[in-house]
Amino acid sequence: GVALKLPAGGNIIAHASTHRFLMRKAGDAWLIECLDSPRIPKGASAQFKITEAGVEDA
Repeated sequence: GVALKLPAGGNIIAHASTHRFLMRKAGDAWLIECLDSPRIPKGASAQFKITEAGVEDA
């Protein structure tokens, strides 16, 4: 089956935070996706890499 990933902390953390994001590995890069935000559309995402030079666009 499909492994469902849920944020830790449940409703307490959800109500205490303004922005919630999901980060996951995407090959040699990372993918960050907006789960909830007053300013960023739900589902908006970006890929990035963490290198010796710092954080870079993937």
